[in-house]
Amino acid sequence: MRAALRLGLILAVLLAAGCLSSGAERREIIVTTNILGDLTAAIVGDATEVTVLMQPDADPHFFAISAQQAARMERAGLIVHNGLGLEEGVQRHVDAAAHAGIATVAVGERVDPLRYRPEVGADRPDPHFWTDPRRVRRAVEVIRDEVIAHVAEIDAAAIRERAERYLGELDELDRWMTERFAAIPAERRKLVTNHHVFGYLAQRYDLQVIGAVIPGGTTLASPSPADLAGLAEAVRAAGVGAIFADSAQPDRLARVLAEQAGLHVRVVPLHSESLTGPGGGAATYLEMMRANTEAIARGLAP
Repeated sequence: MRAALRLGLILAVLLAAGCLSSGAERREIIVTTNILGDLTAAIVGDATEVTVLMQPDADPHFFAISAQQAARMERAGLIVHNGLGLEEGVQRHVDAAAHAGIATVAVGERVDPLRYRPEVGADRPDPHFWTDPRRVRRAVEVIRDEVIAHVAEIDAAAIRERAERYLGELDELDRWMTERFAAIPAERRKLVTNHHVFGYLAQRYDLQVIGAVIPGGTTLASPSPADLAGLAEAVRAAGVGAIFADSAQPDRLARVLAEQAGLHVRVVPLHSESLTGPGGGAATYLEMMRANTEAIARGLAP
């Protein structure tokens, strides 16, 4: 009897130690996209490990991960993902981790998301909230609170301090972008892009989105000849002087549209859905937004 009791106590101690060890290990933060990864790293610093699944210059709609990365997600302290249908290639892994009890946060759902315009042909929320620094400000607050709530042994005061410092940088970015876009004449504040990714930016800075080459809000769609013809007519009617294409995607379709429009329309590259590697012009969120703002302002200038 005593031997059985002793064995039970030993097993209980071992199980408790295992649970503590498991909890202590749940300090890694895994982030799906590199834009959210940059925000998370700015908040966390070296307080704990931040792993970003999406490589630089990748497409968030269909990038894939390895089996090892998927298994690692189920041992994380927190998974930060965009949500709203953006990460089409990894969403099932995020769902599996959540089902296994891992804390996850769909940041896009917490920043007052817009819905696509009816003419986009997609009656659903627009996941590209990061083109509006005001919403990114809210995203930073959401990530800050989730890190403090779910990551073991984190220094909450240090996280709040770093987040506050970064929020100040976002406020400065927003002021600068407001001034830069305000200098564009009203009749030239019109955007045509590779696909529908700048709805939030247009709303924040009073720009008009004429249309996009690829319909439906995802790079997985393909335009029909009728789509191109209709957009070409809109370009002609609006007198658009530039088409903006993702720098990480081939701009062939944008050039085809320019030819169909029968206008001398420039194709201007933007960093719309992914950060670059170091030296690529958009290695951080702040650098990406400044580069895009300058490119749009120059592209729309008289």
